[in-house]
Amino acid sequence: MTIRNRLAAAVIGVSAVTAPLGAGAAEFVNILTGGTSGVYYPMGVALSKIYSESIPDARVQVQSTKASVENLNLLQQGKGEIGFSLGDSVKLAAEGSADAGFSAPLDKLRGISAIYPNYIQIVASEESGITTLADLAGKSVSVGAPKSGTELNARAILEAAGMSYDDLGKVEYLPFAESVELMKNRQLDATLQSAGLGVASLKDLSTSIPITVVAVPAEVSDALGAPYVAGEIPAGTYEGQEDSVPTVAVINFLISSDEVSDEVAYQMAKSMYENLDELKAAHAAANAIDVQNALQGMPVPVHPGAQRYYDEVGVSAE
Repeated sequence: MTIRNRLAAAVIGVSAVTAPLGAGAAEFVNILTGGTSGVYYPMGVALSKIYSESIPDARVQVQSTKASVENLNLLQQGKGEIGFSLGDSVKLAAEGSADAGFSAPLDKLRGISAIYPNYIQIVASEESGITTLADLAGKSVSVGAPKSGTELNARAILEAAGMSYDDLGKVEYLPFAESVELMKNRQLDATLQSAGLGVASLKDLSTSIPITVVAVPAEVSDALGAPYVAGEIPAGTYEGQEDSVPTVAVINFLISSDEVSDEVAYQMAKSMYENLDELKAAHAAANAIDVQNALQGMPVPVHPGAQRYYDEVGVSAE
């Protein structure tokens, strides 16, 4: 069985991958991801295979969550060893933004690596007539699960465009797959999804109904500022998308906590970068992961164990 087929089987039917235990104590590694129709989950499954084979006595589990905000809170509570999160969520967690879902600054978070950019992808049904951000006014829009990284992105994008949820006809707080199902059934006009390019949910949607990928203009990107950057959804990313579409992007990070040992954090960074092909087989978004960018824009202190690996390979934050 190929690596790709093994990963596909894991995503469909397996939520945990474990390695045989040696004579030592078991090392639990809970990988916090996102919904199964997003990018975090299949990447987490790929990481679980890598970690189970690389970290001695590892018992590795993949947990599907509501993504960024929940992952960071779970890490702070000691209920996970590594999690995926959007950079703006990590920044707000470190600051303790109550509006974003963090009742106090999360001081235990430690960085493992910057990984790939999430692209803000606003997709409308063609029959809705939505072609611009302004056209979202009065329409029904899903903005992601409540206080998820995607939902925080949605608030920021609308604010930078001079809009708010009050301008929308109806706001739905739904994960990716549920949003797509409502659009297929003509119960929703548009969905905003913050994910890697080619996310499964939007691929599914684009093969089911005619869609319009809505541009996020450069002036919105400029108004947002860091950690947002200008991005582009290339032509052909989704069925029927004939032209490239400007948007904004925000970097994803792998985050751990200060309760994770230096040795495990070291292995988390080292084994991932030594097995990037397995992540790329899990999802094309992993093609953007580059060890030279691992420390760029890290919103929290780097875990000392991960730093040891980057020192070994000559990677710095500058």
